[in-house]
Formats: sequence, C-alpha cells, structure tokens
Amino acid sequence: TYFLYRLRARVYCEDFLFPKVCRTVADLWSIYSKPVPANSRELWTLFLQSCCIAAVIGGLFYNWMFASLEYSWHLSVAMAISFSLLLLLTLFLVHPARCVFSMIMPMLGTKQGRKLLLSTCTMIVVVNITPNIMSNIKTILQVIKCICKNTSESLLNSTSLLGTASWEFGDAIQENVNSINIGSPMNGHFWFSLLKNSSFTYQQMQLAGEKIGRDFLAVEVLVKDSVQVGNKLVAGFSMLYLCFESTWYLKNYLTNLRFDNFYITKKLELLAADRKAAHLLVGPSKNLIRPTGLKLSREEVMLCLVQAMLLTVALMLMLVVVAMDHFAFSVADTAVRKAAQFSVVPVTLGIKYRAKIGILPFLSKLLRLPSEELPLQDFERSYHYYLTFSSAHCSISPPTPPSPSVLLAVGLLFCILYTTVFLQTYARRLCRRIAGSFFESWEEKRALYLYKKLSRRHKEEQNHVRS
Repeated sequence: TYFLYRLRARVYCEDFLFPKVCRTVADLWSIYSKPVPANSRELWTLFLQSCCIAAVIGGLFYNWMFASLEYSWHLSVAMAISFSLLLLLTLFLVHPARCVFSMIMPMLGTKQGRKLLLSTCTMIVVVNITPNIMSNIKTILQVIKCICKNTSESLLNSTSLLGTASWEFGDAIQENVNSINIGSPMNGHFWFSLLKNSSFTYQQMQLAGEKIGRDFLAVEVLVKDSVQVGNKLVAGFSMLYLCFESTWYLKNYLTNLRFDNFYITKKLELLAADRKAAHLLVGPSKNLIRPTGLKLSREEVMLCLVQAMLLTVALMLMLVVVAMDHFAFSVADTAVRKAAQFSVVPVTLGIKYRAKIGILPFLSKLLRLPSEELPLQDFERSYHYYLTFSSAHCSISPPTPPSPSVLLAVGLLFCILYTTVFLQTYARRLCRRIAGSFFESWEEKRALYLYKKLSRRHKEEQNHVRS
C-alpha cells in the first residue's frame, strides 16, 4: 500500500502538479513582460504582481535602512512607504522599467552587487563586533583601575604602620638616652609626616579615570560614525549604480544589434532550421555560446579567479576583526577571573636596634678607667601589614562574549559573495534572456542580424577555400 501511494503521488506530481505550476509561472511571466495587457484579467494580474513585488521590496528596503544602515525608525518607515508606492506605479505603468527592475536582481551577481553585499557585511561587523571589542577593552581598563585604586589605598593606609613603628622606636631611643643620665634630657621620638586626609588623592585618581573613559568613548564614537557614514555612501552609490547598469544594459540591447549578441538562442536555431542552414551554428562558430550552458571561457575563468582573490583580501580583514573580538574577550575574561583570585600580599617591617656605650681609648688610658663597653637596652620588633589589590566593591562589567549569530551572518554573506564571483557570467546571460523576453520583436531582429553575420562569415570561408 505504501509503495502504491508513493507511485500515485509521483505520477500526480509529474503528470499534473509540476506541469500546471510551470504553465502558471509561464503565464504570469508572460503577463508581466508584455508591453500592454491584452484584457482586464491580465491588467488585474499585473497590478497584483506589482503590489506583491512593491510590498516585499518595501519590507526589505525598510530592514536594510533600519537594521543595516541604522537610520531612525520614522525615517526608515517613511522612506520604505514612499519607495514602495513609487515602485508600484513604475512597475504597473512603465514596461521598460519592469525590465530594468527585473535585471537588478541578476546584477547583484556582478561587481557592483558584490560591493553592496560587502558594504552590508562591513556594516554588520561595525555595528555588532566593534562595540563588543570596545566593551571588553573597557572591562580590562576597569580591572586595571580597580587594582590601581585598591593598591594606592592600601599603600596610603600602610603609612600608619610606619608611624607606629617610628614612635615605638623613638621611645626605645629615649629610654636609652635617659639611662645614660649625661647632659640635658633629649626627646628621641621620630616625627613621621602622614597624609591623614587621602580624599584629594582619591579625587585625582577618579578624575584621571573619568578622563581616560571620556577619551576612549570619543574614539569609539568617532570610529563608529566614520564607518557608518562611509558604508551609507557606498551602499547608496552601489544601489544607484545597479539601477544605472541595468538601464545601460537595456539601452545597449535596444540600440546596438552587436551588443552581447553571440548566443545560440531558440529563435536563431529556428531561423537556421527554416533556411536549412543549421551547419552555421556548429564548426567555425566557436565563439557562440548557448545561454543555458554551464561552460566558461578561459578569460571568464581568469576573471573569476582574480575577483575571488580580491574578495579573499576583504575576508582576511574581516577575520582580523573577528580575531580581535575573540582576543579582547579572552583577555577581559582572564583579567576578571585573575583579579578575583588575587590574594593579599603580606608586608613585614622589621626594626633591629642595638646600642652600647664606652669610653674613648685615650681617655681610658689617661684616667686609668676600664675600656669595656656597656650594653644598653636592645630594640627588635616586627610589624605586619597586608596589601590588597582587589575589592568586591569595584564596579567591573562582565566581559561580553562574541555573538555566534553575527559570525553566522558574516559567514553566510561571504558564501554568497564567493558564489556571485562564479555566477557573474551566468548573471549576465540571465540579463540577456530577461531583456529578450520583454522585447521579443527586437530579439527576432538580433537573431536575424546574427544569422546574416554567420552567413557572411561562412561564405567568406568558402571563397577562401576555393581560392
């Protein structure tokens, strides 16, 4: 039963569904490419086709302006609606405009189309990856700022240890001086000047950190704005050039019979068959190409390789930016984890003081006194302190990991770009087929011109052989 069901489904698709879909698509394209609709049904069909195309292109235009070029929401909506209405009227009323618009999509596979796609890819990188790099660099700077602040505070607080040590050491010296009982009493204390109020130091550190942050933010905004303006200009120029290139192709197609006229079309084959000259399409006519064939000439292959190499250079630059994003995240993540693991550093201040008193040798001989030195009170103490490098009170933003969706979008766009490099030749062939379907009478003239050219060449070759 299962195999019977599959067989029926296959027969239904091959004998009914697929042929009906092909006929429907062919009828819709015939109505769309006609200069003037034949009846009211074709008129309404053309209007609905124009409405659908205008709605889809308007939505894509809005997304391109708002998401990629980062225009405001109101401006993007207004421009998308205006563009859709203008496109609807143009497609519905102007037959050559429909041809030009239909050739814009194949033109995306040409050099200018790649520039437009590359501009979109660059915009995605600038809008998503560059701020991520800046955010991770800010995190690194916050870690450095936190370490410097806590270290300076700890060092400033350690001065109290020096004050305590100096005072106790001064007490020990005073006791030794008093025990000698010679001369007037002396004050043996050391006076250690301490910075009791450290708010000024903290304020200066805060001002320095804020200045670095402002400078860093200014550089970030400048780079982002510059790249955005550049990409907007490139995108606008590329769109205008796509329209211009399509118009230029159609103009040359309708005014120059020799322009892009070296294809073996169905009209040319029928014309040669009617005049019993099918031999003209084989043999010496090696320069003729079938528009539906996949064969590329040697010149076309070399051109594709050169374009692929240039695109690879752009890909390498994008990969450098992506690598910088991963490197910045790795450094920021390591800095945050290591800063949290910083242990306090013990500092020990040791003071060892030993004093003796004795009579000068010549006095002891003169007065006949013993020359032994009498030891005084020794002083030996250790003072302990701990330097801290990090604190839980520091405001450190967590590092931002690279976005996989951005990398996927960039990779997909570059796959499309590499595909367009090798589809550039076929895109031009498709443009010619589109122009031929819109202007069938002119296509017959071009086929007749090519047939006469091949006939003349064949006669010249025969005369050359006879002579």
